Amino acid sequence: MRGVKKDNLPTKLCPVCNRPFTWRKKWERDWEHVKYCSDRCKKQKIVAT
Repeated sequence: MRGVKKDNLPTKLCPVCNRPFTWRKKWERDWEHVKYCSDRCKKQKIVAT
């Protein structure tokens, strides 16, 4: 079997929309620095400040 079981993926809460989001392969190198679930939430954070 390839990959990681989806049940075991780490999750975080997005500070903008307060929804949980799970680890993605593209975030593998910098998961500890990922704060937002999407570019949309990232942009809303900048506007709200």
